[in-house]
Amino acid sequence: MRTNTSPLSRFVFISLLALASLSFSQSVDMGKFPKRIILNLTADPSHSEAVTWRTAAPVSNPQVQVAPAIAAPKLDENQTTISAGTEQVGIGDNQTAYYHSAVIRDLQPGTLYAYRVGDGSTWSEWNQFRTAEDKAAPFKFVYFGDPQNDIIAYVSRIFREAYKEAPNAAFWLFTGDMVSNSLSDSMWNDLFYAAGWIPGMMPSIELPGNHSYPRMKINGEKKRVLAPLWRPQFTLPENGPAGLPETCYYVDYQGVRFVMLNGNEKLPEQARWLDSVLADNPNRWTVAAIHQPLYSTAEGRDYPELRELFLPVFDKFDVDLVLQGHDHSYGRTYKLRQGKIVRDDEKGTVYVVSVSGPKVYKVKSDTDVMARLDTGRQLFQVITVSGGTLKYECRTVTGELHDSFVLMK
Repeated sequence: MRTNTSPLSRFVFISLLALASLSFSQSVDMGKFPKRIILNLTADPSHSEAVTWRTAAPVSNPQVQVAPAIAAPKLDENQTTISAGTEQVGIGDNQTAYYHSAVIRDLQPGTLYAYRVGDGSTWSEWNQFRTAEDKAAPFKFVYFGDPQNDIIAYVSRIFREAYKEAPNAAFWLFTGDMVSNSLSDSMWNDLFYAAGWIPGMMPSIELPGNHSYPRMKINGEKKRVLAPLWRPQFTLPENGPAGLPETCYYVDYQGVRFVMLNGNEKLPEQARWLDSVLADNPNRWTVAAIHQPLYSTAEGRDYPELRELFLPVFDKFDVDLVLQGHDHSYGRTYKLRQGKIVRDDEKGTVYVVSVSGPKVYKVKSDTDVMARLDTGRQLFQVITVSGGTLKYECRTVTGELHDSFVLMK
């Protein structure tokens, strides 16, 4: 609707905006203001939490303040201050960003905490998170396949729909290819814009996809290597095999062992490591995640090396569920063992491929292991574990139930 405004009223409005901007800039140093705040699960999520953020300008004393969350607005009266580390990272066009990270330790299980990050004078808002219980207990988590493309335009709404559907999820799990060009800081900025404040309140775990391994010139030779922005902007566990810090690891969460595999390099080493990790697994349930699928859904794709290396280990230790991305379509296998379909009441593994972004591929027409196979939709999955029941729901970006199943043990 068009309205008439006088020159005087327009002048007053613009003046008020200028005064508001001036007031904010005087009270907050925007170069030191924390941005891209993200929580990550640690290897011990019942007693610790990792947090990462960045600033445009260097800060002399990066720190986290944390306190038991209370309803009263007096969080700073009972807070503990934790020093953070800093890494200076080039982000292109001769620009630099400063990434800060800390692991908040010595926390109590199943407890709500509030925290903020800053440098002692310039602070973020207070956010909050809840630690895991230190024993098996019901929880749910959200799993996303590749966001990757047109993130602000299309991925924003799936993040919001997922949060709306499962606001009390314990964490989000991503199976790689967060962005299409992992060397582009602006694409990572789009991802954080799409997620908004959610990463600062909802912990996550990520693994790298093939787009996380761009070709870069190393000692005069072009090689595929992990993108320089991966490790600075996430603080993930480092309990994996040698040479794969923060890209291959495991987390135990309330009766489930989550094993995050890196499908891009050192695959035989990971298979040996996986065998040792699952041989000493006290949890009732086991969920693995890898970017490239063991059973591909997209037309013209197949990864026999992954099946050769990992299927024997998955079968040996009765892995329940394998979450994957990469093929930009949706597929769920029947319960499988040694590559063959087994009954629901027999031991076996369900393999899922999903996509959260708008880029979609044609699906195969010659597979007989898929209980569900289709394409053309943006999807997210809510998975609930409670005692001997694992309930899986795949939902569309518009909220409809797309697929579901239940595992019992």
